Amino acid sequence: MTPFTSLLVANRGEIACRIMRSARQMGLRCIAVHTDADADSPHVAMADQVVCIGEGPVGDSYLSIERLIAAARGAGAQAIHPGYGFLSENAGFARACADAGLIFVGPGADAIAVMGNKAAAKRKMIAAGVPCVPGYEGTDQSDAVLQQEADRIGFPVMIKAAAGGGGRGMRLVDVPAEFLSALHLARSEALSAFGSDEMILEKAVQTPRHVEVQVFADRQGKTIHLGERDCSVQRRHQKVVEEAPSPAVSPDLRARMGAAAVSAAQAVDYVGAGTVEFLLDADGAFYFLEMNTRLQVEHPVTEMVTGLDLVEMQLTVAMGRPVGLAQDDVQMQGHAIEVRLYAEDPAQDFMPQSGQISVWVPPVGTGLRVDDGICQGQQVSPYYDPMLAKIISHAPSREEARMRLIRGLQDMALFGVTCNRDFLIRVLDHPGFADGTATTGFLSEVPDVAATPEFDATEVAAAAAVMYQQRCDDAVHRAGRQPRELFGWSSTGALTHHSRMVIGAETYPVTAIQTPEALTVQVSGQAHDVTGANIGLNVDGQTAGIRFVFPERNMWHVATTSRLFTLRAEQAGVRDQETGQDGQILAPMHGNLQSVTVTAGQMVQPGTQLAILEAMKMQHEIVSPIAGVVSDVPVQAGDQVKSGTLLIAITPTG
Repeated sequence: MTPFTSLLVANRGEIACRIMRSARQMGLRCIAVHTDADADSPHVAMADQVVCIGEGPVGDSYLSIERLIAAARGAGAQAIHPGYGFLSENAGFARACADAGLIFVGPGADAIAVMGNKAAAKRKMIAAGVPCVPGYEGTDQSDAVLQQEADRIGFPVMIKAAAGGGGRGMRLVDVPAEFLSALHLARSEALSAFGSDEMILEKAVQTPRHVEVQVFADRQGKTIHLGERDCSVQRRHQKVVEEAPSPAVSPDLRARMGAAAVSAAQAVDYVGAGTVEFLLDADGAFYFLEMNTRLQVEHPVTEMVTGLDLVEMQLTVAMGRPVGLAQDDVQMQGHAIEVRLYAEDPAQDFMPQSGQISVWVPPVGTGLRVDDGICQGQQVSPYYDPMLAKIISHAPSREEARMRLIRGLQDMALFGVTCNRDFLIRVLDHPGFADGTATTGFLSEVPDVAATPEFDATEVAAAAAVMYQQRCDDAVHRAGRQPRELFGWSSTGALTHHSRMVIGAETYPVTAIQTPEALTVQVSGQAHDVTGANIGLNVDGQTAGIRFVFPERNMWHVATTSRLFTLRAEQAGVRDQETGQDGQILAPMHGNLQSVTVTAGQMVQPGTQLAILEAMKMQHEIVSPIAGVVSDVPVQAGDQVKSGTLLIAITPTG
């Protein structure tokens, strides 16, 4: 056995916090690493000791093996936990830890190398008799050979980064004509994210379920599984909702998938926590997809239904102790569902967002768990993955867990950065998810859940009432000792106040008519009766569903049961500001320009690629929204640009 007392967590954000919670309960001294960009993150404050490893970009910090090893040595760490993402599945990192005399909390480098490369893993699984999807995992990576193999496999075909995961370096191609452009984008994204542009091809299994099995193995040769998780609700191959157990898996199927997962782990002499992912077809057939040789983002749902602490188990196995469980000891109780809270805008094709968090109110309730790594005032950097937190519910039944999670999301608020909270509520509330039949095609089949619903008249009236009441309260506060009943007094019996309310791009004329007995708000000429205030606000006899109101200067952040929004007050008569001009192509977020694909004088059409921007570990294609002539290109490849930076100027034609 090799027990240790100090642990360096080579990660950041919520997973660093999660690891340190269990490690500290075991009495370990925890060492955090950080960059200048995330020095104010909660994981830094949580650690016993901290080490700065760079300015911000991941290549010079969280992906630098040399800096992490130096940090561990300098801080006196005996072991390193990689978390997930970054170097968690990097065999070179595991070897470097061993060479430095540090315990790597994870499997051996050889197992990582085999399973971390989709091509090698698939060849290994075929040899071990694990069912696999037909495809190409050969060493010839030329465009011509990959195009030929794609034609042989038959479209639609999936391009995947051999060294990848998390949906990066992955493209679904429906027709042969689109294959090479998709291949080049996938290669570029994979090289940036994983340092390798090796690709594999697979026949696209149409609308399967994505079901994964958690395995655990110790150094004494015992391997068990902890049941399955259903991760079918995805967008861009990135998981959005995960649950355990899967509503599509029977006890018999669970036993067969579990046995296959154990065989896969044993085939590579696996040690520690791992996840074997499968595609589950409608007929009950399942195919090996990949093995993640690390802790998964969605591990909390397994913890909730089994009552086990997977991080504690990882650390225990890393110390050389047995896993301490037999397969029959693993019992699942109830149902757990997890959603991922992202800094992204679902209404803008899930564009990642960055900025400063002005309000963060996590949900609290029975059966709810929040794994986060954020705090108010923190800057959400464009350098890192946009996931902010995970919200998990647990209940005796799936329906109870679903309803608890919806209520938990309704009782949370986050402002300063656009997030996907409202989208998650719509997903969980959709009949296709509620009935447990969602497949990997779910979100593409119900695109309306990504679109932000327009405000109805009642919501706008409620917002107008909030604005008016908040301004009255502010006036009372400024007036000091003046009696509250004097405010709103008028010799005519009713005080009328005119203003304008701005929500997003919409401006509404508002008239508030206050009498001692009642408040009426007129929005765009339509009158509404208002009673109560804030969370007790009612409009026309119906609850407005307001959970929180947060004032900030001349703005108010409002959280309702269905949406988060910010409203701003303007005096009547103030003209709207211009929001932009056609042809001015601005950076949608902070990021690094990977390429600029047009030049001044070039003709473009709607959809013409203008540039590729890398932000939050993803490649984003910038295309022209109009037809015209490129008149200015003030940027070049390699530039680090801020949100709102002019990238391309186009003079419209026609």
